[in-house]
Amino acid sequence: MDTVNEALEKGDVFKVLFRVNAHNRLEAYCKIEGVPTDVLISGIAAQNRAMDGDVVVVKVDPFSFWTKMKGSNAPSNNVSTSEDSNLHLETNGEVGGSCKGKSKMNLVLECADFGNSLVPQKGFHNDESTCASEVVHDNYVNGNHQSASESSHTAPSTGKDEVSNSVGRICAMLSSYPSKRPTGRVVAIIEKSPRRDVIVGFLNVKQWFYYREGCKQNAKKNKSLLSLSNREYIEIMPTDPRFPKLMVLVSGLPDCIKKRLEDEDATVEMELVAAQIDNWSDDSPFPEAHVSRIFGRGSEMESQINAILHENAICCSEFSPQSLSCLPSNTWEVPKDELENRKDIRNLCLFTIDPSSATDLDDALSFQKLPSGLVRVLLTLELIGLHSLSFGTSTVLGMLVDRWIGRTVIRSCCKLSYEHAQDIVDGMIDAETCNTLGDSLPQLHGHFEWADVVGSVTCLHEISKTLREKRFDNGALRLESSKIVFLFDECGVPYDSTLCERKDSNFIVEEFMLLANSTAAEIITRAFPDSALLRRHPEPNMRKLREFEAFCCKHGLELDTSSGNFQQSLERIKEKLRDDSELFNILINYASRPMQLATYFCSGALKDNMNDWSHYALALPLYTHFTSPLRRYPDIVVHRTLAAAIEAEHLYMMDRRVSLKARPGEEGTRCFTGICFRKDAAESSEGKEALAAAALKHRIPCSELLSHVAAYCNERKLASRNVKDACDKLYMWVSVKRKEVLLSDARVLGSWSKVYVHLYPQTSCELNGVYITMKLKGLAVEWLEATSTLVLNICASRRSARRAGSGYYKALEEVAWVINPYDHNLEPDMESTKGCSASQHSDAISKFEINPSVFPLTVRLLSTIPVALHAIGGDDGPLDIGVRLFMSSYFT
Repeated sequence: MDTVNEALEKGDVFKVLFRVNAHNRLEAYCKIEGVPTDVLISGIAAQNRAMDGDVVVVKVDPFSFWTKMKGSNAPSNNVSTSEDSNLHLETNGEVGGSCKGKSKMNLVLECADFGNSLVPQKGFHNDESTCASEVVHDNYVNGNHQSASESSHTAPSTGKDEVSNSVGRICAMLSSYPSKRPTGRVVAIIEKSPRRDVIVGFLNVKQWFYYREGCKQNAKKNKSLLSLSNREYIEIMPTDPRFPKLMVLVSGLPDCIKKRLEDEDATVEMELVAAQIDNWSDDSPFPEAHVSRIFGRGSEMESQINAILHENAICCSEFSPQSLSCLPSNTWEVPKDELENRKDIRNLCLFTIDPSSATDLDDALSFQKLPSGLVRVLLTLELIGLHSLSFGTSTVLGMLVDRWIGRTVIRSCCKLSYEHAQDIVDGMIDAETCNTLGDSLPQLHGHFEWADVVGSVTCLHEISKTLREKRFDNGALRLESSKIVFLFDECGVPYDSTLCERKDSNFIVEEFMLLANSTAAEIITRAFPDSALLRRHPEPNMRKLREFEAFCCKHGLELDTSSGNFQQSLERIKEKLRDDSELFNILINYASRPMQLATYFCSGALKDNMNDWSHYALALPLYTHFTSPLRRYPDIVVHRTLAAAIEAEHLYMMDRRVSLKARPGEEGTRCFTGICFRKDAAESSEGKEALAAAALKHRIPCSELLSHVAAYCNERKLASRNVKDACDKLYMWVSVKRKEVLLSDARVLGSWSKVYVHLYPQTSCELNGVYITMKLKGLAVEWLEATSTLVLNICASRRSARRAGSGYYKALEEVAWVINPYDHNLEPDMESTKGCSASQHSDAISKFEINPSVFPLTVRLLSTIPVALHAIGGDDGPLDIGVRLFMSSYFT
């Protein structure tokens, strides 16, 4: 590791996160801090046994090996012939330079079949010494491979300066050649991804059975007994395409699996299993692993959900009896000492606004008109030990004029759903109609009347609209399309889905939550500048953003992606496409792709780069998570830090002999939490002592520890997002499988000379497209390059069509479900739907009113075409949804 650290300090190599392309495992990308374009790690040799999620050390190749950016048509500046010969490498997965032979060899090994089910122990070294020197073990860096330009730097400088200079040189080359993408190779693996321990997949038993059959015949000839060998391997095919297939010792399989293999039970391959990688030696094409868990049949929803939770390390076990015994009884009341130390606001009209199915009501709102003409909005988190925020605002301008934060005691007067709040906003519920609605309204508690609640909700809505408008005027961005909601039967199995639109009532709570979060971020950052847990959202990938801007411009949609005008441009496009909401949802989906992930960070870790603290989408300089301590650990950390700030303020004022009984409007008593932060108080000896004592009491973590907390929370946040996406895909798969065939209109998002039609169905779930080869039985396929148009038509003579060329002809049924207009039963002409009855197909078509296309079919970008969806995989592979063109023809 000393060699690795030395190379890192010199800027010869870079420590990065290794990310694999889910559509092509031979392509991986790494982001070097400060470099605008990701580095391509292409081919098995260059990847050097790294896996998705590993923290690796990469060495950037000399410029002559850099590839052309995908989709780039910009001409290269004076590039040598050797460079031009490598421009295709980003597509075909090979790496430039002296490792071409090794890369090709490993590519062959990746696809090879081991007929004897034994992994050879030797024989994977390349004879080319130049290539062998490039493939480096996990624990050291080969520093002998340097280009002339890289080795010519002899001027002494600090490690930080050398790294900065290296990054600067890469950026300068990218600036001169914007159509180029840097390439590199992995020279060391610093930290292995936790995903190596939880790889989910299926056992590939067919090959093993074939091998065992040969062994049986040999045993009969030799009159010997057949037993499991200690060197027999069986493959595991991961469901995640970013990981390589694994080799597992048969002798190390769980006993239940081994018994079924000995009984020649072919259904073993339907079992979804989890494996843990043990080793990947440099002379083996695949890693060795062992099976750690068996989930059950891959077609069962419970097995898939357990696998999703397992591979994302989500613990869903019940709380132990010991944990539950710590909870207070149902007869618990607020202790007297808490009542004395908290602000009692049980006389205020507070209420919650949540989804109708919500059970964790962790926030409440209140509205008050003050004699001064201002209004006070109180946001309260309904958890003992946590805090309330009170905002004094101008109802006309929506300006924040004062704030107070502290601990309170409240009593909620009612539980409103978003539907109730929306009815109030729409005027369907008012003070007069409340008495006639009866049981349709929630129960009202205390001395309040519905007129109080209706008036408060109406005023909060008006203030939230003003706050929202000001945010967007300041450059905030909202990229949110219709949300898909699944419908479940009584057994918890999804049977259908619908699209859910957000309404004004959703934004009432959201605006005050955003205000509370940004206020909390401001307070803790000022009080503890090195120990504040914040949330940042970097600016989007500018190259991808420009591509999206060009895409819109190409289709006559004017878009300005500058931070202040992005949202306004989208609103204008939305108005222009008001009759085509599906296309606008697609554009929003595309607009989201250049966006980077928001992450937690410790303020002390980025104190030298305060420009990186801001939140791009919200257009806020400081932001954190404060309002959901029931479901997010970062919010708990922020609450503790806020408690320390309040405590420090208390101690400081005690020391300065200032009364603690001051009214909330007296700003002088809130030197650390008020709207005007007193920097002189914080930097005074009394202030420093108070802040240090409060930090110790509330156990505020140091900068280093908080950075680890932030990294862990980021990892868990991403895991929860992956679980949601995977479950949505699973629910869609189950729903489609239950229908057997789902008909839908789809938009064409891309079509190229390779004739791959990328589709976006009405399910709002982007799917793999239809690959239409130029050789289809009975079908003429024509690609018009000038207009990027694809034309499909039935051949007059299938025999003449076959004479047009030689080679394999794909069956039409593989890309299209073709029905005959005269066939009232609508019998499918698609092999994958044999088990589906004709009546079910007829019901599906009549229900969705999807009309099939007819030949000749012209396919253009963004055109709408009907498709038939069906479930793929489950018992025999990863879950997927197959897409076929839905066609009608007399010639079927």
